[in-house]
Amino acid sequence: MKTAVIGAGAMGGALAEALLKYSGLAAGDIAIADPNPLALRRFEASGASVTCENDAAAMGADLLFVVVKPWLVEGVVKQLKDVIDYQKTTLVVIAAGVPSADILQWMQKIDGSTPTLFLAIPNTAIAVGESMTFLVPPKGETAKQAMLLDLFNKMGSAMLVDEAHLAAGTSIASCGIAYALRYVRAATEGSVELGFPAKDALKIVIQTVNGAVSLLAANGTHPEEEIDKVTTPGGVSIRGLNVMEREGFTNAVIQGLKAGTGK
Repeated sequence: MKTAVIGAGAMGGALAEALLKYSGLAAGDIAIADPNPLALRRFEASGASVTCENDAAAMGADLLFVVVKPWLVEGVVKQLKDVIDYQKTTLVVIAAGVPSADILQWMQKIDGSTPTLFLAIPNTAIAVGESMTFLVPPKGETAKQAMLLDLFNKMGSAMLVDEAHLAAGTSIASCGIAYALRYVRAATEGSVELGFPAKDALKIVIQTVNGAVSLLAANGTHPEEEIDKVTTPGGVSIRGLNVMEREGFTNAVIQGLKAGTGK
């Protein structure tokens, strides 16, 4: 299956890296395009076909990912409209806040035809096979839907959503990478203040976060159930939690997620 990725920036580059590592696709069947040749070198070294020309990458693709900044989507898809075969190519656009109706309008040919279009929002952890990806399918494309779910599940975990929930999913899981890392940074800084060298502090926090997530994944429990196991009466854990709540921890997270939807 010839697969093309248009855009090798932070998200497109992470997707291309994941396709090469985890998808099971042959590197020679993956084409990656970006106007910056320096961004393409590592993919060329992995055996992918690289080019600075979008149409060259997209031509003949069975699966085409457009992964560019939202304000660039219109120009890119219009450029590709006359290059791709709508009967052959499945189009996946990864760009926050760009409605499917706009994309289909931009790509409509003179005969009225439009491509099979999926919207997707992964996150940058896809590069290490740990993305949370949201996929918005068109109606009636069950086979291609199953194919894309399988592909994204090889690179993390994937979930079908309707388009109305895509902004929320973006804030929770895509922006959420930054939110989670901000906690890691804060906890690391606190650990340094408590006397640990910075390198050791980061190692401690990373393993602690990994452990917390692994408990939830392994046990299927609610976070509060695991918290209760740690917060003994009169203990230091509940004191720390209560101070964090007094400073607005939970509310700050919730308000940040809501702000991340752009509303």
